Amino acid sequence: MRIATWNVNSIRTRVGRVTDWLERSNCDVLAMQEIKCKPDQFPYEQFEKLGYKVTLHGLNQWNGVAFASKIEAEDVEVGFSGMPTFKDVEEARAITATFDGVRLSSLYIPNGRTLDDPHYTYKLEWLEALAATTAELVYHEPELPIALMGDFNIAPLDTDVWNIDDFAGATHVSKPERQAFEAFEQIGLQDVVRPQIPTGYTYWDYQQLRFPKNEGMRIDFILGSEAFAERVKSAEIVRDERKGDGPSDHVPVVVELS
Repeated sequence: MRIATWNVNSIRTRVGRVTDWLERSNCDVLAMQEIKCKPDQFPYEQFEKLGYKVTLHGLNQWNGVAFASKIEAEDVEVGFSGMPTFKDVEEARAITATFDGVRLSSLYIPNGRTLDDPHYTYKLEWLEALAATTAELVYHEPELPIALMGDFNIAPLDTDVWNIDDFAGATHVSKPERQAFEAFEQIGLQDVVRPQIPTGYTYWDYQQLRFPKNEGMRIDFILGSEAFAERVKSAEIVRDERKGDGPSDHVPVVVELS
């Protein structure tokens, strides 16, 4: 089974890029983030022509998460237990489903904006709640292959940004954010891509020629339980998808399971 995650940065804008890659990649399940549309606005037809079914959660032109899969999505859950709201709004940032016995979540973690912004507190609370509900699942179903997939908006290591000195006083690299990321390791999840691809970025801003200069960030991850990790055969960060016309600022991250 080939599984991928990709922040597509507006599926209506980039449906051609995404479906072209799906056709070439032989991907069975793609978790997407920032689809930026409601269910009635999603371009289903282009995916269905390739044999993919779409399962999504989108509320407006912001955020939004989805799966495109050749495998039936079962036990679909929108959001998660205890998921915080922002200004009393529950945003479209999480969807979970089971595919052939593997439990996957497509997640778009809040950005945080700045260290003194309410969105930063929201981000930390959101991650804490996600870790708590995931810990319950791992504890009660240790044999279940589980993976949290998506744009975490955190660079856990200094080498996950082009120059750590440029990030002084910024989000994505702050100690509380990195501690929140480490909490997933403490409950039994692991980054299943890094052992095979120790370095490399998954995101390059559109501004200031970041991609040509390779000034990127590694903020998209697949965090798997032990039962998931032991099935990982290979991994790939598809850097070439940042090239060409109209790319997302993120690229797909892929794992293949036995």
